[in-house]
Amino acid sequence: MASRSPRKKTAEKPSYHHGDLRQALLDASLALIAEEGFGALSLREVARRAGVTHAAPYRHFADKEALLAAVAEQGFRAMTARMKARMAREETPEGRLSACGVAYVLFAMEHPSHFRVMFGPHFTRPLELGASEGDADAFGLLVGSISDCQRAGVVREGQPQVLALTCWSLVHGLAALLVDGKLEASGISTVPQAEALAEAQTRLLLRGLVRTTGD
Repeated sequence: MASRSPRKKTAEKPSYHHGDLRQALLDASLALIAEEGFGALSLREVARRAGVTHAAPYRHFADKEALLAAVAEQGFRAMTARMKARMAREETPEGRLSACGVAYVLFAMEHPSHFRVMFGPHFTRPLELGASEGDADAFGLLVGSISDCQRAGVVREGQPQVLALTCWSLVHGLAALLVDGKLEASGISTVPQAEALAEAQTRLLLRGLVRTTGD
């Protein structure tokens, strides 16, 4: 009696330990946005890139907006950490304030897909950054830095939040111009060039914030 030929084994789907699937989906989302833009983003396509079934993303995300919110939260945490690390190298309050802005611009240059998600028009619900919100509170870090400068007598008096909005407007505008390639015609396209420009711009900003005799 002839023996039956063994059945061919089907290719195994990638198996994920707890937590790995969620990160794989975030990574796939960022890669898709970088390569094809937001128009190509869907949970089904993200699942395909991550090598899982099209239903798998729903284990972690209710919809595409929830997925983008998770990407944004990851970006805010990474940006805040980048700012803290650069600020820690400075010895003066004004040096830390400048470092805060430069780190913001560098993060945008180094992580453009994250930056676009964080500040893009994708959200109909407020972003919820979770229990450890302080780890992702880049604006709070800036406000605190302004307050430190005021206490040291190097920045004019006024509501720290208002002064922080002025600072944020400048560095965010510069970051957006760089990420969108709007300054390439001016010869600024690399991270070192962006860093030098950000340092020059924050120095100019600090001059405007410096406390004068009349303040």
